[in-house]
Amino acid sequence: MVLIGGFTTYAVTGSDSGESSAPARAKAPSLPAVSARAKAGEAPADSPKPLASPTPAQKSFDLEPALAPVTALFGDNRMSVAMLDVNSGAMATYGRDAFDTASIVKVDILATLLLQAQDEGRKLSTEERAQAAAMIQKSDNDSTSALWTRIGSGPGLDAANERLGLSQTQGGEGTVWGITQTTAEDQIRLLQSVFGDKSPLSEASRAFIQDLMRHVVGSQAWGVSAAADSGTTALKNGWLKRTQTKKWDVNSIGRIQHEGRVYLMAVLLNGCSSQEVGISIVERASRASATAFSRELKGKSTT
Repeated sequence: MVLIGGFTTYAVTGSDSGESSAPARAKAPSLPAVSARAKAGEAPADSPKPLASPTPAQKSFDLEPALAPVTALFGDNRMSVAMLDVNSGAMATYGRDAFDTASIVKVDILATLLLQAQDEGRKLSTEERAQAAAMIQKSDNDSTSALWTRIGSGPGLDAANERLGLSQTQGGEGTVWGITQTTAEDQIRLLQSVFGDKSPLSEASRAFIQDLMRHVVGSQAWGVSAAADSGTTALKNGWLKRTQTKKWDVNSIGRIQHEGRVYLMAVLLNGCSSQEVGISIVERASRASATAFSRELKGKSTT
């Protein structure tokens, strides 16, 4: 099986992330053508109205029972899932470990770039817009490395994340953006900053990221989209083969619609024997989580 990652064709033994041979850290203290408006860094004409940011103080729904058939297949794998119902603000979670981001960090890198540009009172340059599009839609690593340097690498990402509300994410060291550490719940916070209206990112910045996430290349449209009804899904995936363990990290984050509800969702997984196995587990976990959480919310709405 061959996947297209960035401008390079990767065999399944490849990686789409900047990774070093350093071991993973412990728990944290988480094309279709670019539209003309996206190329210009403007809000797309069909951009959805920003969703209200939910209230965070609710107890989360436990996804462990729903995921038992999936976790029974794990072996040495670890996984964490977080879901947010954007209308009610209800959360559902499983696991709280920290994971390598692999290429899901590219959404965070773009959010950081846009936040810095806002602070400087400027729009992205033509080059930056092209690199951002390649980074999100094609998961191009060269573009990512250029923008990683542009934002100030890990310290720049960490500074932006303080403002974006991410408290469990730590930027990778040096040039190694792919081993940035994060949690599933922190990825939900990032998605809130991208898709919610209570965000330090401007409306135009949010719309730019949303548009790119809605138009990733077809070969990279797997993951949380497996739980989505027909309609628009916005996502970013990441996959990374560790050089020491030879195991795979496979992650997926995004905004989906399921049974008439809109969810922000993050599934983080590591220790997979292959990329294909990781994708299968992520998709099974996405479907099981969305089904169980929707059933729980429907039950609450009828009582």
